[in-house]
Amino acid sequence: VQLQASGGGLVQAGGSLRLSCAASGRTFSSYAVGWFRQAPGKEREFVAAISWTGASTYYADSVKGRFTISRDNAKNMAYLQMNSLKPEDTAVYCCAAKIQGTWYAYSQYGYDYWGQGTLVTVSS
Repeated sequence: VQLQASGGGLVQAGGSLRLSCAASGRTFSSYAVGWFRQAPGKEREFVAAISWTGASTYYADSVKGRFTISRDNAKNMAYLQMNSLKPEDTAVYCCAAKIQGTWYAYSQYGYDYWGQGTLVTVSS
């Protein structure tokens, strides 16, 4: 599967953005999807993940209550709705996919495929 993240941009603190992850190739519903981010000078960190059917979602504590992950398997799309953005949310956001099977949602090593990132900048 090939992934492409989009939707990043510059937003003021308190604002919202919706990131999209477009998938092409094999059956998208066979893949769990995760969002990760990497800020300048920092390691990549887990943001959110969603299971193959969308029945289960997982969030980092830092975004819980502010971000919502979703997917539309008919459109081969996954989304990350980000509300109440903070300057510390500034990072490059990437989506990743994991084929059905044992899945460590919170770990970057639990994913098979990665897309290019999209930059989110939150100004104070």
